[in-house]
Amino acid sequence: MNCLPHGLRLASLGLVSLLAGTRVAAGEVTVFAAASLSDALRELAALHQKATGDTVRLNLGASSILARQIQEGAPADLFFSADEAKMDDLARAGLIEAVTRRSLLSNSLVIVVAADGGPPLESAPDLARPAVRRVAIAEPETVPAGIYAREYLRRIGLWEKVAGKMIPTENVRAALAAVESGDVDAGIVYRTDALSSARVRIAFGVPRAEGPKISYPIALVKGGANPEGARRFLALLASPAGKSVFAKYGFITEP
Repeated sequence: MNCLPHGLRLASLGLVSLLAGTRVAAGEVTVFAAASLSDALRELAALHQKATGDTVRLNLGASSILARQIQEGAPADLFFSADEAKMDDLARAGLIEAVTRRSLLSNSLVIVVAADGGPPLESAPDLARPAVRRVAIAEPETVPAGIYAREYLRRIGLWEKVAGKMIPTENVRAALAAVESGDVDAGIVYRTDALSSARVRIAFGVPRAEGPKISYPIALVKGGANPEGARRFLALLASPAGKSVFAKYGFITEP
């Protein structure tokens, strides 16, 4: 029984039909991607391999670390960042194929607490309450999720009041894990990360109009070992089939 959503199934069949009339050499596509994309990209990688024979190797982590790895010569075919700034860094260094760059997705921030026993927060200012002692966020100096969180808290005049409570983590998934484990009282993560865990609940969602503009750009990396394979995978990610998968995981597909 095929359990793919109808639209995704049709799009997948269309991709298979398109490739059936073309000689496509299967290979490995190396994708450096933000940790918040993990679940959706794993599903899309499996779909892509079934359709094309290409194996997609995912290197998932903080966009800042991934961009630095590419700058230092790590082999990558595609870079999928959680913010425009990291992609700008690679563009200035001449390391991406500029014509392939596009903003593919958006997201929103939420404040999460443990599903069982988490403090009863109802708004962002509640983070300043004495009962909230530790708040996990991704590293606010370099990691997009942390930068976005700090920007939002500054915008509402709360950062100075809660900065001493902030526990920086390597990436947004690590911030989520800190809440899940009970090591912190709350965390600020992407909505998509919160939806991936049954061990946390969303205490407060930041309205998109009030939060920072979150953009996930993607581009081919110059000198990648498999540019044609990278273009095929990028085409899937930007297709109705790809957008259907991203939407299933909570991403906003019209950034």
